[in-house]
Amino acid sequence: MTALATEPAARTRPQPPRPPCVITADATYAARLAHDGGSPGAWYPERWTLDGPEPYAVPLPAHQPEEPGTAVLPLTDGRVLIQRRADGRHLFFLLYPTGPATGEVPLGAVECEELTLLPPAPDGRRAYAVSRREETTDVWLVAGGAFGPEHVAEVRGRCSGGVWLDPAGRLLALDREEPGGGPVKTVAVDLERGGEVSPLLQITEESEDRLLLADPDSGLILVRSDAVEAGRPRLGWGVLGSTLPVRFPRALRPAGCTLTPFAVQPGQTLTPEGCAVALRVDGAAGAQGSPWLGVWRPAEGRLHQFPAPRGWLTGSGFWSRSGELALPYATDDVPCGLARLPAPEPAAPEERAPSEPPAPAAPRPVPLAQAPLGGRRAKG
Repeated sequence: MTALATEPAARTRPQPPRPPCVITADATYAARLAHDGGSPGAWYPERWTLDGPEPYAVPLPAHQPEEPGTAVLPLTDGRVLIQRRADGRHLFFLLYPTGPATGEVPLGAVECEELTLLPPAPDGRRAYAVSRREETTDVWLVAGGAFGPEHVAEVRGRCSGGVWLDPAGRLLALDREEPGGGPVKTVAVDLERGGEVSPLLQITEESEDRLLLADPDSGLILVRSDAVEAGRPRLGWGVLGSTLPVRFPRALRPAGCTLTPFAVQPGQTLTPEGCAVALRVDGAAGAQGSPWLGVWRPAEGRLHQFPAPRGWLTGSGFWSRSGELALPYATDDVPCGLARLPAPEPAAPEERAPSEPPAPAAPRPVPLAQAPLGGRRAKG
């Protein structure tokens, strides 16, 4: 554990790009594809334990190096799911340490052209993936089932994204483009009712509306939409099940920067305005091409910006319930580290920005619990 390290990294050799670090929903484990610093193809899975006094990593190399794009996902029992591709199939294995070696449990395969792992399920025991066809998207349970990969839902249209909406891992939000084209809208898929689909986010009929993050405790959601200005997506926030409008704060559109939210503070039951949100900031002044960090709360009109820790596994991190942001990083000197950043104190009322105009009205109540996310009451 360390404070933020912002000085330039000392490099003794060229470093390969760092693949993303995937963290379980309860922040007990993480997994990533690591590199031994030798030949360009020397990639191997690595599991991080995060819930102890200090983080530590366990390498899980197989009998041969992994491909650079191989996906990994941690489970809360300490095993790591790996997705490999061979001969048009996506093969899944569970990896675990066995002394000096790596144990592998084969789970089976899915035969398709394109298949993407979804973010870790809230229960930490199951893992899901989506495969896209020309006019439909299939949802697969690839770990945690009884007999290997199981097809659990078929959704009309081509879907992307993937956000869990409830602690049980029953409701999955996907950003969907209808067959034949049209604007992307977010839908909710009920995995316990055969993949039943319901509208979730539709700010206007013409707007591209995508769900980026959702916090089940508070109901806070982060969206990206061009409803305010066609063709210019903006970052906004709303509340699941609320009649309040989606807001697009000025603080979330700093000049020359692109913001990507990656973590919401948990435990803020029914108080979405007080949740701290961590954002990746690309294009920040003085960043010299490296992402910075942003911290923001809906109740404030200010975006706090910080240099990212040296070696940050960019775009990954998690909040503690007490409001401390943990950021995984790896350097030559510290191959497994967590930088800690306390959330900035809320701004005083006089420092807060004036109220933002709401999003345009939704044509009908579309989100979960039949509550519109548009600005005015829907007709009909």
